[in-house]
Amino acid sequence: MKKNWKKVLLGGLVLSMSMLVLAGCGSSKSSSSSDSTNSTQNLKVWIDTEHVAAIKSQVKKFEKDNPKVHVTVKSGSSADALKDVSKDPEKAADVFMMPHDQIGQMADAGLLYPVSKKYTNNVKNNNVDSAVDGVTWKGKVYGFPYGVESQVLYYNKSTYSADDVKTWDSLTSKGKLGTNFGEAGANYIFTPLFMSNGDVLYGKDGETVKGTNFNNDKGIQVLDWIAKQKDNTGVVQTSAAALSNLQSGKTDAFLSGPWSKNDVKKALGKNMAVAAYPTVDFGNGATQMKAFLGVKVYGVNQQTKSPVAAMKLANFLSSEATQKVEFEKNGVVPSNTKAQGLQEVKDDEIAKAVMTMSATDHSVVMPKVPEITNFWPQMDSLINDTYKGKIKSSDYQTKLDKVVSVASKKSK
Repeated sequence: MKKNWKKVLLGGLVLSMSMLVLAGCGSSKSSSSSDSTNSTQNLKVWIDTEHVAAIKSQVKKFEKDNPKVHVTVKSGSSADALKDVSKDPEKAADVFMMPHDQIGQMADAGLLYPVSKKYTNNVKNNNVDSAVDGVTWKGKVYGFPYGVESQVLYYNKSTYSADDVKTWDSLTSKGKLGTNFGEAGANYIFTPLFMSNGDVLYGKDGETVKGTNFNNDKGIQVLDWIAKQKDNTGVVQTSAAALSNLQSGKTDAFLSGPWSKNDVKKALGKNMAVAAYPTVDFGNGATQMKAFLGVKVYGVNQQTKSPVAAMKLANFLSSEATQKVEFEKNGVVPSNTKAQGLQEVKDDEIAKAVMTMSATDHSVVMPKVPEITNFWPQMDSLINDTYKGKIKSSDYQTKLDKVVSVASKKSK
């Protein structure tokens, strides 16, 4: 999902007029309606390229169990689901991979089928709470989770012990952390610092448009902490060169996600180790540093001609059995609780760290409100300029007031 987060933040920013029209005239079909069983039903599913091989094998099993359904697997980009489906919903795939934070925009635009009661119960009963939160919008479930991911801490175990990486202070005093406070993308990595200090982004539910409260004393504490990192010799500004710096020894640790596993392994070899985020101290004592949590989802196109079959397929592709295959073939950390309990998952260092991070005390489910598209550019600039010393501490309150004001503007 390395490409997914970046493309979501940059590419999913505008809700097109065509989508707004769809919201007003979206399909009135119900997922309880019956598909025709007299002839073969043809379904199309869009899958990220790297997942096609694994999913094709699962689709064959689905077709064997459902002989009247034929599924065509097409390569697509989950990060572009919002854009691609909205182009022509009737010609789009019946089922498609997507990141959970596009659910709000797609549901409001009439692009997603609400999950039926039967499968809603499956989703709620079989997945971790954070994944259920990720696919729930305005009280309804709109997707089938098949994985969770968040950033973790990769580190060189020849430099650090497991205890050394438990706090930000020891992490940056006993080695050097390569990270990105000063360039584009800092918003995704460091916005959760505010939630780490007790603030909320779009309310506790992530759906309250006027629910962001960064413009308080806790928010000012976070900005003050960010500003101090410029003079922290254990913090190295490194974005594009992060992996090469890790390999050369210029840095000893790196914040990234499961998508970086192979690259970090190449850089550090047998010295690669992985852990959950450390604690940080904003002046009130140690508190857990949080990250955004992403949920990997299958959505069902509201314009599908075969809603019952499409729902059944999405449920199968997000089942425990398929999540096991996705973990083995593509390293996707399961959202299914039974799949998380598999020995091979529990023994995997990265999966273990991600599962720790998926707990509510370690992460915040990325909000799904369309208004978050207003928030990202403002937050990037605020973090960048604070770190670089371009903002005086006396101006923190004014800057935070502006961020909250922009975040609260209704999307057009």
